[in-house]
Amino acid sequence: MVDVPIGLTTRDARSRLARDGANAVVDVTQHPVRRALMKLWAPVPWMLEAAILLQLLLGAYVEAAVIALLLVFNAALGFFQESRAQATLDALKSRLALVAPVRRDGAWTSLPAAELVPGDVVKLSLGAVVAADVRIIEGVVLLDQSMLTGESVPIEAGAGAEAYAGALIRRGEAVAEVTATGERTKFGRTAELVRTANVESAQQKTVLNVVRNLVLFNGAVTIFLTVYAIILPMPRPEILALVLVAVLSSIPVALPSMFTLAAAVGARALARRGVLPTRLSAVDEAAGIDLLCCDKTGTLTRNELAVMSVQPMPGFDAAYVLALAALASSDGGQDPVDAAVRAAASRSPVTDAPQLVAFVPFDPELKRSGATLRAADGTTIEVVKGAFAAIAGLSPAPPEASSALEPLQAGGFRVLAVAVGPAGALTMAGLIALSDPPREDSAALVAELAELGVRAVMVTGDARMTAEVVAASVGLTGEVWSTSPVPDTLQAGRYSIFAGVLPEDKYRLVKALQKAGHAVGMCGDGANDAPALRQAQMGIAVSTATDVAKSAAGIVLTEPGLGGIVAAIREGRTTFQRILTYTLRAVIHKVVQVLFLAAGLMITGHAILTPTLMVLMMVTGDFLAMSSSTDNVRPSPSPSVWRIRNLTIAGIVLGFIDLMFCVASLAAGKFALGLDTETLRTMTVVTLVLSGQAVFYVARERRHLWSSRPGRWLLVSSAVDLTIIFLLARNGVLMAPLSLAIIAGLLAAAIILAFVLDAVKLLLFRRLAIA
Repeated sequence: MVDVPIGLTTRDARSRLARDGANAVVDVTQHPVRRALMKLWAPVPWMLEAAILLQLLLGAYVEAAVIALLLVFNAALGFFQESRAQATLDALKSRLALVAPVRRDGAWTSLPAAELVPGDVVKLSLGAVVAADVRIIEGVVLLDQSMLTGESVPIEAGAGAEAYAGALIRRGEAVAEVTATGERTKFGRTAELVRTANVESAQQKTVLNVVRNLVLFNGAVTIFLTVYAIILPMPRPEILALVLVAVLSSIPVALPSMFTLAAAVGARALARRGVLPTRLSAVDEAAGIDLLCCDKTGTLTRNELAVMSVQPMPGFDAAYVLALAALASSDGGQDPVDAAVRAAASRSPVTDAPQLVAFVPFDPELKRSGATLRAADGTTIEVVKGAFAAIAGLSPAPPEASSALEPLQAGGFRVLAVAVGPAGALTMAGLIALSDPPREDSAALVAELAELGVRAVMVTGDARMTAEVVAASVGLTGEVWSTSPVPDTLQAGRYSIFAGVLPEDKYRLVKALQKAGHAVGMCGDGANDAPALRQAQMGIAVSTATDVAKSAAGIVLTEPGLGGIVAAIREGRTTFQRILTYTLRAVIHKVVQVLFLAAGLMITGHAILTPTLMVLMMVTGDFLAMSSSTDNVRPSPSPSVWRIRNLTIAGIVLGFIDLMFCVASLAAGKFALGLDTETLRTMTVVTLVLSGQAVFYVARERRHLWSSRPGRWLLVSSAVDLTIIFLLARNGVLMAPLSLAIIAGLLAAAIILAFVLDAVKLLLFRRLAIA
């Protein structure tokens, strides 16, 4: 018997607590006001804020108020869809035990887990959660650490073994010494990885790049406009108004809101299919996933032991061997091996099974459990069940047992032997092979992902042999990496199986794959997966995942099975197509508006748009165009990639054609119809609205514009936009009146423009690989 240390004194414990800190995860909650203000600190908000200041300088308070409302709308939409980083940390902290039995001043007492310090002596009991990293001093326990280490089978832990904070005691009792607390525990390091894990979304980069390109191009045009206006010369108030219009023309005001709204529409569609996005950005990120890392335990497999095969010895049959093993198994306990054996036996009942007289629980030192039975003839017999070596020491193993054992162990199975007979004369009855079986849909998922252009790889903390067996059963083949740690320089794309990895390895693996240019999805279920789930572009938690994994993931599967992953990828690609349509329209329309201002200034000598008219078009055009978030589109057959350079080139070419249409319309109004400046401004508004509609319907379809029927809300928004502008123009509200004949002529010309743009678009999209 090992002498149990008396533990620390209260004085020593207080000193160590002051030195090492509480046994808790650091709280890094960000104040909601600060989070809200950060939504106003980004490229698009900066441009809107500059426009508000210019409006105020010009005394245009109504227009300034409208722009401010647009700014608040964008910020509010983003704020209320904030990611759940803090929820992840809260879930991690909730996994720790609230109280722990600890020996202080030579006596056992219960203290809050947060007060534990290195050197404390604690007791581990059945059903308890380990409160800190410990080293066992005395006793033996069955540890379930699957959610922390990825080990699919609980392990026997005796004197000298380590147990980690957050592990569950399935059986037994032990005394242990605390070796690490708080952030220094394995659990705490996982929490820190979750807190620091971050990847810039494609959405963020896209908005930034689009805005940057527009600012650079339209900024240069605005400078030209200002210099030209000064040379003319124009009165200073008109120059300020011109600059304001140019700034407003350059802002893709609704672009961030469009990303959010399109993702929200996709999220609602996924929710109806049992897939819950916890971060909206995960919906459109799913479109670009080209590599999916799948945790083995609980993701590709069920995370529960099951009897996979029974090898009866001569004179016995499989059902009888299972019946004997079930009688030597605990009933209603937390031992997963016993539960699996009893479940299998219940599915194959036998009529002549012996009656249980007495049960002998599992002995960790002997590595077996047993029972005394009464046979049908009234005789008393013994049955034992346990590790093959332990049972072979009680009853000679027949040749059939030895020949069956090796292939089972090579296949990654956990093998039990069962022996029965009179006391002292036992006969080996058979072998029982157990494993954590793959989910029924795992193989189909891997195959379907391959058809979508997404390669699946397995990432597990289990041993290489077990990983290879499961991988082969679900259709994963390829090179295996089986050492830890995973180096940052690893060419991870070469491998299909990563075995024996730690939580930090999964996190580094995702980063290495991202560094190699992959858009990574990570599918897992345990606390050990949380950092990688947080780092991946699309973290996926299965329905049986821990709260830690669910809050770290961007997508949670609320129903059993993995079919939701394919649904998420397809819906993500649908969302991507909708956002791509709006982005292309924004690039074309914003470039055309600013260049049209320059052309109009040179043709008329005046600004052809006022700030009021520009704000009107922003509200009716940009925001109504967000109806494309519900448009009917086809998801792409391969991973979607933002090609901003190609998108910009396409926008410039199509925008040039659109610009020629707008300039020709203005020139016709000025020189052929002899319209005055105010009427020309009305004509400019109608022209820009009609050309914007033409561009919209051309951009929404990757093939000919008539290849698919537009969505209902898109048609409604177009009708509302055109109706508002036509009524205002015809009746002279906020602008000079325009004749119905001119409006009809512009409408007919815009229809012709749409077909011209459509023909050019097909050539451009094919050349620039926009799909």
